Amino acid sequence: MRQVNMHDAKTHLSRLVEEAAAGEPFVICKAGRPMVRVTPLDDQATAPRRRLGLLQGHCQVPDDFDQMAADQIADLFEGA
Repeated sequence: MRQVNMHDAKTHLSRLVEEAAAGEPFVICKAGRPMVRVTPLDDQATAPRRRLGLLQGHCQVPDDFDQMAADQIADLFEGA
């Protein structure tokens, strides 16, 4: 893995971050000692989280939801 000294990392941070995001991670060193590793985030870390129950209390589903318009749907399938 490529090592970059602290001064170069500060000077070229934008370019280095673009390269890391493209799959070329690097290590930032201070006085020759590795300090941090810069790697791209995986897709799951950046994907939006699903929020269950987002509309709870804002809408209602009727009890007969699965039977609504059953006659009309049957007529469409049967060609009546």
